[in-house]
Amino acid sequence: QMLVKVETDEGIYGWGESGLSSRELGVVGIVDHYREFLIGKNPMQRGALWQEMYRSQYFEGGRTLTAAISAIDIALHDIAGKKLGVPVYELLGGKQRNWVPTFASGGGNTPEEMIDVAKKILDAGFDCFRLHRNYVPEKEKNLYEPRDAIALSAEGLIKAREVLGLRPVIGYDFHHRLSVAEAASFCQMMPPHTLDFLEEPIRDETPEAYEALRKLTTVPFALGEEFASKWQFLPYIEKGLANYARIDVCNVGGITEAMKVVGWAEAHYIDLMPHNPLGPICVAATAHVAMASPNFSWLEIR
Repeated sequence: QMLVKVETDEGIYGWGESGLSSRELGVVGIVDHYREFLIGKNPMQRGALWQEMYRSQYFEGGRTLTAAISAIDIALHDIAGKKLGVPVYELLGGKQRNWVPTFASGGGNTPEEMIDVAKKILDAGFDCFRLHRNYVPEKEKNLYEPRDAIALSAEGLIKAREVLGLRPVIGYDFHHRLSVAEAASFCQMMPPHTLDFLEEPIRDETPEAYEALRKLTTVPFALGEEFASKWQFLPYIEKGLANYARIDVCNVGGITEAMKVVGWAEAHYIDLMPHNPLGPICVAATAHVAMASPNFSWLEIR
């Protein structure tokens, strides 16, 4: 985790969090650059400061820049809420729900273990969850064999759905490990409605690859946890490739940029399913976005 604290001359401070895990040193360097021109600026001008941070250098954008912008922008929203004496969701249009639905994750080594974990998740009150089959390579340690993994995972999910029934919302996350052909094979192994969503089956650099995969399966896609701006979301929203927007407030450019993606997704009937793998600041910031968003489904929770 990388936290950023922004202090004002009025004695108000705000906390933000960056989501570019394992590249924190790069984000620190960007924050140090931003510090030089942010000191003395009005913290209430969040939108203008966002534009200055993103566009003031010759080379715009990139995950390292927006990860730093995210942390600072979240901290500025924290400051604005404290100064005005209101929750941050009031700055975003006010709350549109009284609580934030969440989804859990769990899994097991066998179909039976997967089913047992799923029942415990349901008993805990979750109606949506990711259900994974743990993959242990039979050959070389730490070597991921996609074809082995997809066959075992499909077997476990089929048996779990048969036992759990139609009501639970069940997803699976491949962390962009597969090719188009492998992802298509995985989806085609399973009967209809085994999965309610498939998360990040392939990498996202080439939207055309997702277009090809979309033609090979009807399983809804949950995409976007790595996206670093509204522009990166653009083809996935406009071409109907994302059915759930896995927006990461700590990567996309903070709350300012997240709310722009929210409205864009709403216009295309895409619900938010935010990525939330970090600490309590990420949870809080994302929860405020969720409270103010009409097109919200579930927030990832650990």
